[in-house]
Amino acid sequence: EVKIFKKEAMKKILIIYSTTDGHTKLICEKIKMLLSNTFKVDLYSMQNMKKNIELLNTDFVHVIVGASIRYGKHSDDVYDFIKNNIDFLESSNNSFFSVNVVARKPEKNTPETNPYIKKFLTLSNWTPRKLAVFAGKVDYPKYRFIDKHMIRLIMWITNGPTDISKTYEFTDWEKVEEFAHEIRKISQ
Repeated sequence: EVKIFKKEAMKKILIIYSTTDGHTKLICEKIKMLLSNTFKVDLYSMQNMKKNIELLNTDFVHVIVGASIRYGKHSDDVYDFIKNNIDFLESSNNSFFSVNVVARKPEKNTPETNPYIKKFLTLSNWTPRKLAVFAGKVDYPKYRFIDKHMIRLIMWITNGPTDISKTYEFTDWEKVEEFAHEIRKISQ
């Protein structure tokens, strides 16, 4: 008697991100790497999703949206994407995470205490099933002149680093790994 085993197709996860300087994309790539041994993970920038909107007809067991903050707000693209795709987002497990430098402070590094997560939940009219916030990065050498000095002023006001010759990464990568582990558990 010959037994034929059908290989079960891998469940799919979609990660969509909006990034200003590329750090949110790095966090998403890390999450993708951590999940890829269990799931087929598709990773797209929010700008690319506009071109690949047919992807939204695919069955995903989880959709993760990640977005960075610049000058106190998430990109309008983030809010437009959510508004235009709320039914799709609600049709599967879903998560949202914000990447911001304010989260470098212990009293502002949880979804419950981070002002940008609170603002996001109010403005987006979406309540993701899972929320996270990760501290970002200040990369002075990479910034344009005006951004460099505006961000330096913001850092000075908030007691952050102001040496414009340096890069400061505040991301707790262990926290990113924990987030990916939780996504794995709820998506299997």
